[in-house]
Amino acid sequence: MPRGRTLGPVSKRKKQGKTQAGSGVVRESAARTKPRAEPRAEEVGLDFARAWVEFPDPADDEQVFRCDLTWLTSRWSCIFGRGCQGIDPAGPDDGCCTLGAHFSDKDDEKRVAGHVRRLTPELWQYHAEGRGPAGWTETDEDGERKTRRVDGACVFHNRAGFPGGTGCALHLLALREGREPLETKPDVCWQLPVRRSYEWITRPDDTKVLMVSIGEYDRRGWGPGGHDLHWWCTSAPSAHGGGRAVYESYRPELVELMGEKGYARLAELCEERLRGAGHGALPAPHPAD
Repeated sequence: MPRGRTLGPVSKRKKQGKTQAGSGVVRESAARTKPRAEPRAEEVGLDFARAWVEFPDPADDEQVFRCDLTWLTSRWSCIFGRGCQGIDPAGPDDGCCTLGAHFSDKDDEKRVAGHVRRLTPELWQYHAEGRGPAGWTETDEDGERKTRRVDGACVFHNRAGFPGGTGCALHLLALREGREPLETKPDVCWQLPVRRSYEWITRPDDTKVLMVSIGEYDRRGWGPGGHDLHWWCTSAPSAHGGGRAVYESYRPELVELMGEKGYARLAELCEERLRGAGHGALPAPHPAD
């Protein structure tokens, strides 16, 4: 099974539970102010044609990757601090840091804890609160571990105007140390909005293969409760103006989820799709592009 973990659904009862992707970061000099529209009104529909491709995992003959080329060749990019309206109308500037991040397992929390120990007050606005008696973790109503909320958002979320930089303190730490942010942040924070899911497939000859799907984490990915979320960005045209396709801009995350050889084959197929667009209209484009 590929490295990393898979994010689970959110129940209808919980509504906005377990949804945190965590923001990137934005320096004050890079922030742009845009007029805010109603985010749900900007979303394109969930049902449209998608181009999928299947290929054997070059590193594991018991796995097959199934990848959404419509999503992976789209021009989506994170617009935190550049027009992002967040997942909660009460805190639009908090991006997707409003609820804190649930840990995928004990190893995830332990890994993050090692990086938290290196955070300084210059990088982390809530350093005193996180190092205080209440700490930087908490347990939700279901007994699951997550990052603590302080002043209405994740304890690691530096608010606008903080001299060390706006956004995730753990993301800032990674950049300062020359690391990929996926090394320092909780799993849920770096995986989204790419969705990985698994399904065992029995073939006609009774052999089995693990189908690993890589695609867009739209609101349906959260389960029934996803329809109550302000999870709008992957389907919003305002977030589809990136200079590079998702498979390029999310290379480190996709390598972590698929392995080097799996990603290399995916990149070849994405490039073939985009080259083909030069000879005519791209089949099944993302409607938000």
